[in-house]
Amino acid sequence: MVSRAERSIAAAWWWTVDRWLLAAIGAVIVLGLVLIMAGSPPVADRLHLPSFHFVNRQVEFLIPSIALMLGLSFLPPRHVRRAALALYIVSMGLVFAALLFGHEVKGARRWIFGVQPSEFLKPAFVILAAWAISEGAKRRDVPGNWIAVLLLPLTVVPLVLQPDFGQTMLICLVWGLMFFMAGLHWIWLAGLVGFASSAIVLAYKFVPHVRARIMHFLEPGQTGGVADTFQVDTALDSFISGGWFGKGPGEGVLKRILPDSHTDFIFAVTGEEFGLLFCMGIVGLFAFIVLRALLKSAKNEDPFCRFATAGIALLFGLQASINMAVNLHLMPAKGMTLPFISYGGSSLISLGISMGFLIAVTRKRPKSDLMFDRRVNAPIAAPAE
Repeated sequence: MVSRAERSIAAAWWWTVDRWLLAAIGAVIVLGLVLIMAGSPPVADRLHLPSFHFVNRQVEFLIPSIALMLGLSFLPPRHVRRAALALYIVSMGLVFAALLFGHEVKGARRWIFGVQPSEFLKPAFVILAAWAISEGAKRRDVPGNWIAVLLLPLTVVPLVLQPDFGQTMLICLVWGLMFFMAGLHWIWLAGLVGFASSAIVLAYKFVPHVRARIMHFLEPGQTGGVADTFQVDTALDSFISGGWFGKGPGEGVLKRILPDSHTDFIFAVTGEEFGLLFCMGIVGLFAFIVLRALLKSAKNEDPFCRFATAGIALLFGLQASINMAVNLHLMPAKGMTLPFISYGGSSLISLGISMGFLIAVTRKRPKSDLMFDRRVNAPIAAPAE
């Protein structure tokens, strides 16, 4: 146990961090390792790889993810902003590089140098948007809201060109909710909803794979046969097969024919082997993290920390909700991972960065630090004549 009298950096971190939030994130990480062991061996066997190939790879990515999370959690807010700005610039550069030179997979160019840059763009975008909105709220001489408005198309247009509509939708949702929290007038909100609806209609009309996914969701099996909805149908059968208490760890059968049982549909594997009650517990754990962070946001006196906390929490919660909704056939397939549970290196590293930022901006800060930030960000007074 770290003593309160100790003056080291580690001791200061321990007594200012939200330990409930940290414990909940740790629990999700441990669950992820258990569930990847359940869902990935059949996929590895089909690809003629060692049974625990994806488990070992997940651990390899998890180590730097945790290191980044803990390292970033030590940063004060002003360094969080600087880190996010650097990450945003690098990520945008990689997104454009992927558009020009990236490897094409299923008609999309999202990968470059073995990473998916859009994953790293998400936490950086949220922090920068929170920074712009908070500066606009604190200083009349800074057009913070307009900077945040311009930041959205700058970020999502390259993603649409890839195309990556799942990440685009997620970023737009988080951005809209952050603006709503900032007191956006309802007329602007109606305009944003209209713009989003128009974008969906245009994507449906002009992007074939978006139209196909929507049609498969609305009219399953009517647009090309049973294969159109094979994954979703198998996922639903997995939940039904598992019942309330599941078949037991390693006893699932349908995961052997579910193509993405280790990534997008790992929640369905969980339903078959551990049951619906266990799945509800996972939902409750995600909800605890989001609600705990939003509660910390509401109590935070610093505008930047307040918006950044809410934005990262919403990013985390919406991503989890979209993944689980797809597994339950409540929305069209999006290719969204379940945070810390689905297999994926870029996703894990991005989540480590996101949670590191979240822990950093939810730490208790002395009043002197708040006053220092206000003095640093205050406008310079004009000299008296």
